[in-house]
Amino acid sequence: MSGWNVIVIGGGHAGLEAAWAAAKLARTALLVGNPATIGRMPCNPAVGGPGKSQLVFEVQALGGLMGRLADETAIHTRVLNASKGPAVQSLRVQNERDAYAERAQDVLLGHPELDVLRGEAADLEPDGRGGWFVVTTDGRRFQARSVVVAAGTFMRGVTWYGRHSRPEGRQGEPPSRFLSEPLARGGHVLKRYKTGTPPRVRADSVRFADLLEIPADPRPRGFTGQPGPRATESPTWQTQTTPETHRLIQENLHESPMYAGDIEGLGPRYCPSIEDKVVRFAHHDRHLLFVEPDGTQTSEVYLQGFSSSLPPALQDRLVRTLPGFESAVIQRYAYAVEYDVVDSTELTLNLESRRLPGVFTAGQINGTSGYEEAAAQGLVAGTAAARRAAGLSELQISRETGYLGVLLDDLVFKGSDEPYRMMTSRVEHRLIVRQDNADERLTALGFELGLVDGATRQRVREKYARVEEGIRALETQRFQGQPGDALLRRPEFTLADVEALGLTLPALLAEEREAVTIRVKYAGYIERAERQLAAESKARDLNLAGVDFAGIGALSTEAREKLMRVRPTTVEQAARVPGVRHADISALLVYLRRSPPVSRET
Repeated sequence: MSGWNVIVIGGGHAGLEAAWAAAKLARTALLVGNPATIGRMPCNPAVGGPGKSQLVFEVQALGGLMGRLADETAIHTRVLNASKGPAVQSLRVQNERDAYAERAQDVLLGHPELDVLRGEAADLEPDGRGGWFVVTTDGRRFQARSVVVAAGTFMRGVTWYGRHSRPEGRQGEPPSRFLSEPLARGGHVLKRYKTGTPPRVRADSVRFADLLEIPADPRPRGFTGQPGPRATESPTWQTQTTPETHRLIQENLHESPMYAGDIEGLGPRYCPSIEDKVVRFAHHDRHLLFVEPDGTQTSEVYLQGFSSSLPPALQDRLVRTLPGFESAVIQRYAYAVEYDVVDSTELTLNLESRRLPGVFTAGQINGTSGYEEAAAQGLVAGTAAARRAAGLSELQISRETGYLGVLLDDLVFKGSDEPYRMMTSRVEHRLIVRQDNADERLTALGFELGLVDGATRQRVREKYARVEEGIRALETQRFQGQPGDALLRRPEFTLADVEALGLTLPALLAEEREAVTIRVKYAGYIERAERQLAAESKARDLNLAGVDFAGIGALSTEAREKLMRVRPTTVEQAARVPGVRHADISALLVYLRRSPPVSRET
């Protein structure tokens, strides 16, 4: 069959979202080596967490799949940072690993505008009419106007178990052997990155009574607003490394391919292997580890925080030094994987190659880590590829849009020299772009793009109309002379406390009550953040020509050095310089108000 507008290569979390989004807008094909691996969770069996849940809420608001799949297969949900402010509160959903992939396959295979093709992509060839042929290893040639490459860790992938390696994209799956070549031939600079995964341990070999149990939140939460029916079914647990763990690692570092110099790829700073933790943080006598079920229907638990590339026999010894794991049986060993990535600064904000127009890349091929980052990129690339195929304008997703905009902006303008991970600290205006208001911010855009239906958009409109009604009800009622919103702003007061005083609210759903509480309690902070954002928007084009960066004491040392070397001529250009943070831009704006720059001609 032929006649596709978009072909997506790869069925991981980026390819899944790219195919889903593109198929809503155009005839699409998904090319995978094995359809049974679509939607697989090769690393942790969970979705969300700090900085990541915000991305999932935004993907959900734009009509994506990840939040829906996570909720439908949830077995444990918790809000992390619940004692902190709403800007950093993050949902984490533990999933039935196998059910997640099965549900993803059911949804994709049921889409009437999506065809799933089986094969290995070997080449990309221009068709002479602005489109592309995807050539497979068996000689088939599939034609489309746009192509999305979502190859994950598979491009020239190599897995490492100690000093031994084999060609794999991930454990038990063959690599993408030839796809790097057409990208390099087209002018892309390829880099080698490395990531890893912990061992899976047989659950019946673990003494859970010796572990610290972490129950699910009693009131489950979800990305869709509808938590799954099994969202409180399983706890998770904690254990920790011991001095014996650290001793064994230190004595056997020569068995690590990273420390022996076998691996060239750059690893993730924010998700280091257990070897890295022991070496880099030698002053710590223990490291916390999280024990997570791969599901209630599987026999494995996942040892979060224990990524390793040490030999299997040594992994057996190491795991048995952990409390509760003295008799542990490893069912699948940890490994590292080394793979090719493109330089993301060679992409547009739509994730289209500047070298190969019509070819889009998404996910770990762009130098990111994590399911959530991959899904967000897949949604953007799939949507943009379909729009290009239809001759429509490019997407416009700015940094101010939210976490998705920050992700795109960082990748394209700053690039990465290690696997990029989204964190709340990367987002300057995180109090404005919270996980709880992603639908308010982005559902209208999703509708405009054709990714969200009219009924969903209307439900979101009605939701926030009720939220505003609830806020007005607080503002117009008093208790002992105090308006209800002023009472709610007291730290010790909840919405239920205010109602107990006799103030009445309209009927609101749980998520609407949360929205009322956040908007009232943090009203002053939110208004200040919005004023700051508006001021910064006006300041983007302010002239920096002639500014003596060396003389601005409020700049960080790194920012000062980078700005002196790059010499940006506007504030917007300065904000794009790697190493220049939001606080440095604020310092520049303060400096400009006090000391306007002198033109170079004068």
